[in-house]
Amino acid sequence: MEQPSLYRDRDFRLVAGSVGLSALGDWVAIVALGLFIGERTDSGFVVAALWICLFGPSVVVSGFAGVLVDRVETTRLLGLVSAAGAVVSVALAFTGGVELALALTFLLGIVFAVSQPAEFALVPPLAGKRVQEANGHVETARYVGFGIGPLLGGLLFSLGGLELAMLVDAGTFAAVAVAARALRVKRPPAKLREGEASPRARDGLSYLFRDQTLALVMTVAFFSLFFMSAIWVGELFFVEDVLGMGDVAYASMFSVWTVGMALGAMLLSRRVAVGALAVAGLAAATIQGASLAIPALWLSFAFFLACAFVGGTAHGVKNVMYRSLIHTNVAEELHGRAFAAYNAIRNTAEIGAFAAGGFLVAAIGARGTLLYAGGLSALAGVAGLVALARLKGEAAATEVA
Repeated sequence: MEQPSLYRDRDFRLVAGSVGLSALGDWVAIVALGLFIGERTDSGFVVAALWICLFGPSVVVSGFAGVLVDRVETTRLLGLVSAAGAVVSVALAFTGGVELALALTFLLGIVFAVSQPAEFALVPPLAGKRVQEANGHVETARYVGFGIGPLLGGLLFSLGGLELAMLVDAGTFAAVAVAARALRVKRPPAKLREGEASPRARDGLSYLFRDQTLALVMTVAFFSLFFMSAIWVGELFFVEDVLGMGDVAYASMFSVWTVGMALGAMLLSRRVAVGALAVAGLAAATIQGASLAIPALWLSFAFFLACAFVGGTAHGVKNVMYRSLIHTNVAEELHGRAFAAYNAIRNTAEIGAFAAGGFLVAAIGARGTLLYAGGLSALAGVAGLVALARLKGEAAATEVA
């Protein structure tokens, strides 16, 4: 018998909508702040500092953010931190100086560091045993925000500058705060068992790497994302200088990739058996990397877009597999710390990759960057599949013995 749609549940609609709205608001802010800093300074180093201020806190305070999510009732925490995000966004709307904008952006990064694991920690209480399906819906909502947010951010900045864009971002934070307070579902703080030590900031990473399968997947996630993110630096030069296309063609690649992500998360991920989450995630990482590398071998824009669709689809499947694996392999009372640590792993890889991508483009050109970095990303997935097969084989041999 076919189960009813998760969207029939009011609380699930609120959480999925909040994730999508958060992603939209985040990208409105990212684009507007980038344009503001670029206009005021005309410095790539200051723009890089903006990105570090925005995503660095997810690395620096990840442990403390995870403990907070697990030790405070999650819907109340999400409401409070979203309200704080609205206040910071309003302050950013009326800032005039670059230094103050960077300082407030760092505070906004702290809000992201807490709100993101809080949102995903609410999925199991809402979905029960349908966590994998729920993650597919939630990821799709996030990708919708990703798709609309950058365009809206650029439009708002062109119409009303940083002030209008950040006020809209503040509105999205306020809406998420209201939605969080309206949720009926609760995720109470985990109670310490007798003799159990108090939660520590490093617990998230230790729990992710305590399970052999999860440790392997997280290691591959870091390296494959590191090489994949380095490619984004070279994509613009590849499209315009190597393929001879314009700005619209470059933007269309991101649109095609995002559509693929949404379809992969919504349609394909739910068809994967629970026992195959790790295999499917590593295979998707392999396909994603290969899809980024292969266009460097055959210089055709149509082929490039086709590969972008395949790579985006694999990306969507991979993200759902990784999140579902964390949900199923880590105890529910530890999900805040686990997802904060996962965000730290991802953001560390991306921050390092942007710097590495610049050096690669300068050293071997855009085409070489796609070929080598995409190939290494795919190779990380292949190495993970081989290691997983050996791990399963050893486990089977031990069980037989």
